[in-house]
Amino acid sequence: MTEPPAPASRPPPAVVVVGAASRDVVDDDRRGWRLGGGVSYSALAVARLGLPTRAVIGVDREASTAPELDLLRQAGVDVHLVPLERGPVFVNIERPEGRLQLCHSPSDPVPTEAVPDEWRDAKGWLLVPVAGELPADWADAPPPDALVALGWQGLLRELTAGEAVGHVRPGPDPVVARADLAGLSRDDVDRGVEIGELTGFLRDAATLVVTQGDRGGLVARQIYGVLRLRHYPAVRSHDPVDATGAGDVFLATLAAARIEPRLVGGRLAAGYDLLMAAAAASLVLEGRGMLGVPERAAVRARMTEAARSWAVERANAPGGAPGGGGSPEPSSGALSEGPDPSTPAPGG
Repeated sequence: MTEPPAPASRPPPAVVVVGAASRDVVDDDRRGWRLGGGVSYSALAVARLGLPTRAVIGVDREASTAPELDLLRQAGVDVHLVPLERGPVFVNIERPEGRLQLCHSPSDPVPTEAVPDEWRDAKGWLLVPVAGELPADWADAPPPDALVALGWQGLLRELTAGEAVGHVRPGPDPVVARADLAGLSRDDVDRGVEIGELTGFLRDAATLVVTQGDRGGLVARQIYGVLRLRHYPAVRSHDPVDATGAGDVFLATLAAARIEPRLVGGRLAAGYDLLMAAAAASLVLEGRGMLGVPERAAVRARMTEAARSWAVERANAPGGAPGGGGSPEPSSGALSEGPDPSTPAPGG
């Protein structure tokens, strides 16, 4: 008797990435700037992980011909450019106490009508504004059954040309309330803002990730009014040269793993989505601009390296044991606090 054919593997879900491409002022590029922004880094990261990627990118005149856009196309990203009269332009200054951003130009909004009709049924969406360019009606752009990730920091910036970027205190926002996963850096909100306040603006059981650089970060979920916190450690970079885009790549990789759990063998409950995201973020620091966004094979290799390192640290920790449990919870919900960053559990 002839064996029936094996069922065909389902194709990976498509991901739509939306935002304005920023021009980041630098000294080591003949143009005086490099293309950046969450949409650029996120689309490249998701595509290099192997998911079909479609990017709606707001661009000013200079950004519209940037060679970095060809880098996206070469990675397989289907790029749809949206012309903007004003696109975001920043100066990023890395300091021990945190990043300082200067605004050279804010951004015009990217309209929801810019999404091609044939893309609107995608099951994964990354809304990654950099300068508040995604207004409230973007909350209704993804279909109800889509997983939506939000780069929240891009909605929390007060931008005035020629001045340092200020903080907008988080508040109710339809785009935030639509997100299943939201990410920001501890540098993006004032230190007095607590985790519980932030999760209160998200839908019930949505995940908030607050990255804390080389200290890892916090993962928070509020379920029926109960706040659950978890720490994850950073994955060490070998030779960091440029921190730009690390948070964007972290969120994009985490979202990709949740949109397509097969990327981590379905092991979301064990924290492998966070491990993959931290590994990808550690690699992007090792290259200039978007050239640091890693291929999938490099991410997998860094995950293996990090897992071995964490196992050794766990075994050598005072009172620890190999294969031990999760990391301790922070003593409060304040963003300026957190557990010992050496805790090796990948989170959850």
